[in-house]
Amino acid sequence: MAQVTATDRISISGKVKDTKTGNAIEAATITAMTIRSENGQKDTLSNTSMSDKTGAFSLSTTKGINYILIISAVGFETFEQPLSAQPGASTMNAGIISLRTEAANLANVMVTARKPAMTLGVDRRIFNADAAVTAKGGNAVDVMKNIPSLSVDVNGGVQLRNGTPQIFVDGRPTILTLEQIPADDIEKVEVITNPSAKYDAGSTGGIINIIMKKNRKAGFNGVANLGIGTPEILNGGLSLNFRKNKVNFFASGNYNRGGGVAKSEAYRENKSNGVITDYFKQQSEGDRTRRFVSARFGLDYFFDNFNSISISQGFVNGRFGLDEDQYQQYLDQNGMLTNTGLRRNFEEDAFNRSSTQINYRKTFDKAGKEWTVDFNFNGGHNGGDAFIYNQRYQPDGTASGPVSRVDNYSTGSGKQYTFQTDYVNPISEKSKVEFGARSFHYVSDDKLDVYAVDNNVATKLPLSNNYRFREMVNAVYGNYSNELGKLKYQAGVRLEQSSFNGELIDSSLKFGYDYPSKGNDLWNTFFPSLYLTYPLSDGNDLQMNFSRRIRRPNFWQINPYVDITDPMNIRVGNPALRPEFTNSFELNYNRTFSTGNVLVSTYFRNNTDDITMYSDTISSKQLEDLHNAAIDPNALLTTFINADRTNRTGIEVTWQQKIGTAFDFTPNFNAQYRDVKATVNGMDLSNQGFNWSTKLMANYRVTGVRSKFANNFSFQLSGEYESPRVMPQGKQKEQYNMDFAIRKDLFKDKAGTITFNINDVFNSRRWGSITDTENFYQDSYRRWNVRSFRLTFSYRFGKQFEMFKRKEGGEEERS
Repeated sequence: MAQVTATDRISISGKVKDTKTGNAIEAATITAMTIRSENGQKDTLSNTSMSDKTGAFSLSTTKGINYILIISAVGFETFEQPLSAQPGASTMNAGIISLRTEAANLANVMVTARKPAMTLGVDRRIFNADAAVTAKGGNAVDVMKNIPSLSVDVNGGVQLRNGTPQIFVDGRPTILTLEQIPADDIEKVEVITNPSAKYDAGSTGGIINIIMKKNRKAGFNGVANLGIGTPEILNGGLSLNFRKNKVNFFASGNYNRGGGVAKSEAYRENKSNGVITDYFKQQSEGDRTRRFVSARFGLDYFFDNFNSISISQGFVNGRFGLDEDQYQQYLDQNGMLTNTGLRRNFEEDAFNRSSTQINYRKTFDKAGKEWTVDFNFNGGHNGGDAFIYNQRYQPDGTASGPVSRVDNYSTGSGKQYTFQTDYVNPISEKSKVEFGARSFHYVSDDKLDVYAVDNNVATKLPLSNNYRFREMVNAVYGNYSNELGKLKYQAGVRLEQSSFNGELIDSSLKFGYDYPSKGNDLWNTFFPSLYLTYPLSDGNDLQMNFSRRIRRPNFWQINPYVDITDPMNIRVGNPALRPEFTNSFELNYNRTFSTGNVLVSTYFRNNTDDITMYSDTISSKQLEDLHNAAIDPNALLTTFINADRTNRTGIEVTWQQKIGTAFDFTPNFNAQYRDVKATVNGMDLSNQGFNWSTKLMANYRVTGVRSKFANNFSFQLSGEYESPRVMPQGKQKEQYNMDFAIRKDLFKDKAGTITFNINDVFNSRRWGSITDTENFYQDSYRRWNVRSFRLTFSYRFGKQFEMFKRKEGGEEERS
């Protein structure tokens, strides 16, 4: 027999479905075994793959005489499919492979295969949340820290390639923050760097789609977990699932608490005509507590093999507390102390959220043809009180004037409605059309009352804010994909009508935007996309894509409310702020091999009317308008402006590598050149510079050793570094941090797991910036979370049963 080289390979594709329901099986593991000898001896493992959400898979393996596909999925019986290819063929279609529900007791099932931490594609990365051991017992922020391409700031905000992505939960918008989503409820996270016309155009920074866990195993089963740690960490959760015949019920509940004292610092030089006039220093210590309680339940009903409906309901309740002291020092131009200050801030806030989802899905005899109709509702209330006390002192420590006191009382409510329908129809084996429509509505009413209290007499301040806004986005889209020889292409367009109507009720001030405005600006409703993919060889793909998108200013950026939490750094929105538009280009090279995957992306983003922050010293008129609100005359006022444009050019490399059966690592590197052009009041704020970041996640698993205790230990180390990067008036400072976790599987069939993790090993995670202008120079940093230690125990339980009983004569009876 002639020798078979490593490049002599065949591509095998197919689809995996549930025999009973006809539904696609996502995340099934497909293993290709090659028979290369006449006696039927199997070759070593050549490649593995996983099915996507449509059940489709594609993988390559070494050419041989015959082949065997081994298909496995949790809750289904493992299936082996023998295959034979035509002589000389380079591709082979295995067709539709149907799996039967596993009828064995869960206690007798042991899953030894591990899902890969991340599946790389040219248009998205799919991250398996269970692989983030360091996030066990935490929240979605902890999961995001483990995902290549993503960076997390001190407030839990996520950036993708230094841009702000849109956050979805199960493909729909949410009013939940990442901190309010338990990590143990997340199945996977999809990161889409340059979305097509199918997705919301308001995603200039890409899309992060959080997929929540939904167990559909037959019978009754569940997972319980409990965790404790420091500072003030306590978490617990219970997830239950029951499936019988056509109905699948699921429910989960979680509790999460955390605390810790975080610090921040600021150093300021005030200037006049470039000459330093005085100095200011500030140190803050804040004892911050957070408590979250969440519950989620629902059902899936399968009418028949082609029609199903899913209904789910979720609730989240949260409480926050902050006890913060700010120590202030004022110095003259010679560095001599002139006075000091102590500002005490006490806050208590609470919220509740509810989320309702109704999803209808219809499939057809034709593989890949599908119609879905979805309705989403998010609503809730929030409120809180804050009390600020400010006292000035002479250099000798004697009080300078009375204590200044400001009381804040806030209440609010918000509701989001999303209606969406999507239709997919494969016209042929190579071509496909997609159509869809979406209507999004957001209604919010909030009230903030601010009082200056002097001798127990409260005077309402202009800082008070009684406001409401209504946001609406209506959209339709269409995509068409086909092939020209080896070249695959997808072209699409999305049309969006959007409006934002805000009002300050007390002053009757109205603000917002409308596109298209009275039939004008039609181009600003038009969002095309184009994807081109060319396979250079088996496992080597080259892709180019383009999309045009919009970033609409959020409420806090556009609302002229003044935030005085920090008396030296106050913030206000800009009602005149306009949306920004992004033209995004990417060139991707994807190389897949038997033990890993490498994705290299080069990209260029042109942002016109880029929304960015701008700071200046407060004017005497603005200070007078704030009255007695304990605002320092040297305070900085930060707002938002539209820069002329911001260009970002970069390259990103993600490498996923497995070494043997015990070790794997995923490094990520991103380098970017940013060019900002902005002018405010005749002042040129243009800036440019180079920045880079790197992230690494490594896993090691102990198996096959003689010691029972040492077996089934897993270790995970993850860390990242971000270099300084330019802003219109300065730069953001470097950031770096590291997390570590140890996991041990326990009991028979690994039903129990105990995890110990350290988040922020060196207590270094913080956000800092340097702002340098003609009027001032400021160097500051701040952080919310501190190093934490957490011990978590999880236990999986349950029993499966036969879905059908047999009568005499072979007739089936539903149990």
